[in-house]
Amino acid sequence: MQVRRVVTGHDESGKSVAIVDDIAANATSRRHGHDSRLIWTTDGETPPNRGNEDAGARQVGRPPPGGGTIFRVLELQPDQELEMHRTATIDYVVMIEGEMNLVLDDTEIPLRPGDCLVQRGTNHAWRNTGDGPCRFAAVLVDAAG
Repeated sequence: MQVRRVVTGHDESGKSVAIVDDIAANATSRRHGHDSRLIWTTDGETPPNRGNEDAGARQVGRPPPGGGTIFRVLELQPDQELEMHRTATIDYVVMIEGEMNLVLDDTEIPLRPGDCLVQRGTNHAWRNTGDGPCRFAAVLVDAAG
């Protein structure tokens, strides 16, 4: 999967610059047919806008660091389903292409390109229901409970 990411920062004189403009290479694959690329992550309640650390190159797990966030673009191949899981996060999900179902404990909700989802710490899984890859963006925000 190729996902371009552009990250802004500041140069030595305080001017806005792009500190990263590349293809996201920090990949995680939890199973066959699944590819996840880390776009960005933060720590703490107030993330810094100074410094030029490439936070998209860090190794992080599924939930963000305490008080932090994660921004990922995920791709799921046809007939693939991720395992049921739950994180103490609020997830903002945007469907980019393909078709998938949000699988909850007792129901499935179809999602199509352009659909947006706020996933609030519930037990859930993702199932590709289309004929091609399904791509979606997810921002995970550490949350209480």
